[in-house]
Amino acid sequence: MSGKPPRFPLGLQHVQPRSPARPATDVLRPQRPLHEAARDAARRVAPSGLGLDSPAVRERMVARLHADGLRCEPVLRAFAAVPRHHFVDSALATQAYEDTSLPIGLGQTISKPSVVGRMLALLFGGERAAAAGHLGRVLEIGTGCGYQAALLAQISKRVVSIERLKPLHDKARDNLAASRHPGDLRLLYGDGRLGHAPLAPYDSIVAAAGGEDIPQAWLDQLAEGGRLVAPMHDPAAGGQVLVVIDRRPEGLRRQVHDAVHFVPLKSGTA
Repeated sequence: MSGKPPRFPLGLQHVQPRSPARPATDVLRPQRPLHEAARDAARRVAPSGLGLDSPAVRERMVARLHADGLRCEPVLRAFAAVPRHHFVDSALATQAYEDTSLPIGLGQTISKPSVVGRMLALLFGGERAAAAGHLGRVLEIGTGCGYQAALLAQISKRVVSIERLKPLHDKARDNLAASRHPGDLRLLYGDGRLGHAPLAPYDSIVAAAGGEDIPQAWLDQLAEGGRLVAPMHDPAAGGQVLVVIDRRPEGLRRQVHDAVHFVPLKSGTA
């Protein structure tokens, strides 16, 4: 008979001790990932405070905008209230709170938060807005994905927003239906160069597209004491600049501000 021990059963003297790398209390649980996923899902009930849904994420963006010079408190509060990631494609959601423009389809973009903030702060410098503490009745040209309209709804009495591209108009309607916003917000599908005369005059007009000139319809629909902010091509600057127009009793006053880059302003609908 061989002196080798039988292969099975083994005597206790041949059993190797458990490796210290795996404590005796460590129990293998193949279902652990599923249990953890279910637990995380249960915690993601609004308000969740997790990931991009956290107000802290927006507050950090607001802090950066403030540090970079945005001092208009109503605008800062609007940025803190509106979740920007709800208005961009899910593949780009992780970039939603960076100071960058993002594509929204059909060759259009959602503007950088710093540029949006600058334009809204300029609107607050108008005579009527400065006195009232809000933007009053607003006409927005170029709804896009609806993000700026959502911001405007936080700081205005009424917002009329026009989009010439039907798929974007529909997308903005869906985005805004899924978010909470105060005030009267109306989305229209139409030619933004024509404004919207039935609800004029407007205390504030803002455009998210730039052309060679400011359409006469916008000027005609601007209330006395109101302010218009829009990008416009400036040959002297070699590109687009922000133009601010105030309607005063003595007439229109025009100022030129920052260089910007917006999509072209076009006529008609598509």
